Amino acid sequence: MADPDIPTSRGGVLPTTAQGDPADDLSAGISDLAEAVFTAGDVKATLQRVVALAVEGLDGCDHAGIFVTEGDQVTAPATTGEVAAELDALQLRLGEGPCLDVIARGGGAIYAGDLVDPSPWPQWAPGALEAGVRSVLAIAVRTGALNCYGAYPQAFGIVDRGKAQVLATLAGLALSGAEGRQAAEAKADNLETALGTREMIGQAQGILMERERITGDAAFDVLRRASQHLNIRLRDVAQRLVDTGLDPEGPPHTEL
Repeated sequence: MADPDIPTSRGGVLPTTAQGDPADDLSAGISDLAEAVFTAGDVKATLQRVVALAVEGLDGCDHAGIFVTEGDQVTAPATTGEVAAELDALQLRLGEGPCLDVIARGGGAIYAGDLVDPSPWPQWAPGALEAGVRSVLAIAVRTGALNCYGAYPQAFGIVDRGKAQVLATLAGLALSGAEGRQAAEAKADNLETALGTREMIGQAQGILMERERITGDAAFDVLRRASQHLNIRLRDVAQRLVDTGLDPEGPPHTEL
């Protein structure tokens, strides 16, 4: 019979001495956790990796999802499966739940050890129980929150809560990095598009200058008038001229 003073690992809790020092176990896992989070890739992949790591790394976590704030809107872009997706969606539909409370507070964590007990979420808790969830840990990740759902009461003990805090901190840093990379890539794509547009318009101007014996400014005016007349982008007018030699101000079949 188990010692009643030693919580079981599935009950949310410190492992026994035979299983190793909890502090050592936590320290040993941080580097692996950091590597897994920071190598996830873009924002979407990072969010998905965070929820997967919650289930993989927290003994008491059976399902996980994450909330992200976008302006005044809260979305649930990543979950580990149907149960988490259902309970995340239920929070958003009802406007109540642990992760929404964390977001409303502007950070921190909320732990409900047993949803059978009187709950601050009288509408959401029955749905969670029906889905087979008895305990929940919600912890802030930047301006959003990570939802960790446990099938057992008191599922998240001191070690799990410590690991969850580490995961949330690393996740926030990884998301900042992923968002920065994504923004830089978008900026580079925009710059490349802008340079391509400038080059295309320059080629079109050169064609008009040579054939019509006009200045660069006059050639640009021809392209601009054609864009307004045809109601298409200036770049597309230039592209048509470069590709076909058609008069930009004439009907499609008219050649220069």
